[in-house]
Amino acid sequence: MDLSGLIFVALAVAWAAYLIPKALRHHEDVVRSYARVGVPEGRLNQLAAILLAGSAGLIVGIAWAPVGIAAAVGLVCYFALAVAAHIRADDARRLPTPLAFEALAMAALLLRLASL
Repeated sequence: MDLSGLIFVALAVAWAAYLIPKALRHHEDVVRSYARVGVPEGRLNQLAAILLAGSAGLIVGIAWAPVGIAAAVGLVCYFALAVAAHIRADDARRLPTPLAFEALAMAALLLRLASL
């Protein structure tokens, strides 16, 4: 079975975490961006950890399907909530980013399920 698509998606989610160092340092622009959609600064570390765990889970899931499926489901939920937060905050300008990552998370889930 060809799981190269899952590798791409895992790397794309890892790229989504490019904000993690800034988030972990509570960089001013990241704090403002999250605050705009109602996320308190105290939650940045947890959100960064969720993205890292999801990405790692997709990579581990290449070898062990249940982990990949669980990680993909978790990321679909994470980005669905991010999309909802942007919609609720009337932040249409930044909505394409979580929508793109939601699509990648869904692709990861579909690819993992299709490879069973």
